[in-house]
Amino acid sequence: MGMNLAGVLQRSEVLHTRDAIESAIRRMGVDIARDYAGERPVFLTVMHGALPFAGLLALEVGAADAARGAVDLEFDYVHATRYRGDTRGHELHWLRRPEVDLTGRRVLLVDDILDEGHTLAAVRDWCAAQGAADVRIAALAVKRHDRCVPGLAADYAGLDVPDRYVFGFGMDIHEQGRQLPSIYALREDADD
Repeated sequence: MGMNLAGVLQRSEVLHTRDAIESAIRRMGVDIARDYAGERPVFLTVMHGALPFAGLLALEVGAADAARGAVDLEFDYVHATRYRGDTRGHELHWLRRPEVDLTGRRVLLVDDILDEGHTLAAVRDWCAAQGAADVRIAALAVKRHDRCVPGLAADYAGLDVPDRYVFGFGMDIHEQGRQLPSIYALREDADD
């Protein structure tokens, strides 16, 4: 069965509560609704980790724009991973590419975390190669370090997290803990 999530939680600390996460997503929704007013961007969720975040973010874009109804998101998803259940990234593995024609479209990539950015950079570059007019990134969490792919940054960033292994709210630890309503980090003295 793998690891014991309860044991991992005992070696972890809460970084961001559900209230803090939802407040950050609300702020991001307002910014996205403003920036995409009058348009129909492709809202491209990076599976699996971004699923909880993407659902709430889409609703917040709708709530921020409800009076005007000027932003109409077209949903699709991509499943590309470097982790495949591990805690360290490897070569990018594509499980599913989007089906929506991206030619001339604005694309919003929605992901759970911007760490080093290799997966997001590859997906962004693939979207551009498909003819996307503009590709922006919305990341719930941004890890604080200097190892990110040069030139890659989140256009819409929710919360900063330290340079430690984080999980919860869609992010996993050995494919567990995605359903946790807060963002956790292993304590610095804990092994992953």
